[in-house]
Amino acid sequence: MKQKVIEIERQNKHSIFTTQFTPKTSNSKSIVISSATGVLQTYYSQFATHFCSLGFTVYTFDYSGIGLSHAKDIKNNTSNLYDWAKNQASILQFAKTENPTHKITLVTHSIGGQLIAFNKNIKFADTIITVASQSGYWNLFSGFEKIKMLLFWNFIIPIATVIYGYFPARKLKLFENLPKNVAYQWRSWGNRKNYFLSKAKKEDLALESITCPTLVLSFPNDNFAPKPTVDWLANIFINAKVDRQHIEPKVLNIPDVGHFGFFRERYEKSLWEMIEQWIEDKT
Repeated sequence: MKQKVIEIERQNKHSIFTTQFTPKTSNSKSIVISSATGVLQTYYSQFATHFCSLGFTVYTFDYSGIGLSHAKDIKNNTSNLYDWAKNQASILQFAKTENPTHKITLVTHSIGGQLIAFNKNIKFADTIITVASQSGYWNLFSGFEKIKMLLFWNFIIPIATVIYGYFPARKLKLFENLPKNVAYQWRSWGNRKNYFLSKAKKEDLALESITCPTLVLSFPNDNFAPKPTVDWLANIFINAKVDRQHIEPKVLNIPDVGHFGFFRERYEKSLWEMIEQWIEDKT
């Protein structure tokens, strides 16, 4: 296996970097992994390495303002979530250009699955797998989590972002710091029943172009993506061939997955084998 970091574009004066995992023997398939909000691409390295060992060419990347794609001064990063969707689209295009005959699976985590609604290159994805990708509308949550989301959108983000000039997620021990426009736009979505559909212009959306087989996964005890929020996202893929699965770990006799567990090596012989078979069946 070969692993190399590549700069593929400059957007809003900021570089976007992808890591390409190239197998010794290719199975003529590629996987693009689109991260959760503020999660470094290195978090997905074990997953990428595993699938590369099976013959897949795999791409991870950092959104503008995050990780390797981080500018020296995040306060000057002007990227918003539409730009992050363009980052995702650019990686898909790059993967297709690198291996034009490959079947491509786009694997998204959390916000990565939301961004495909704005991905103008989504036609390059032959299959899509969304992992805990959801609506962030606070009223779709329940109990104390609903209160936490309401406070997050309306107190924590606006106050902290004004003070620092970016969202200081590291100081709050949440995830990587976010550019201010990303934080503000994310907040505006989270306060609306129809989430990003409440703000998006029709010409910005690519939902009608999502027609491929799409596996939508959710898990119990996921405080960031409870089942109703994932259901909302699955239901807006009106032209896709959606395979909706809410997976109960106890049925599979595996540890609780939550929001971040899916990409951990402990699920190599269970969840990872399941999606490997799904990709094989669909491509």
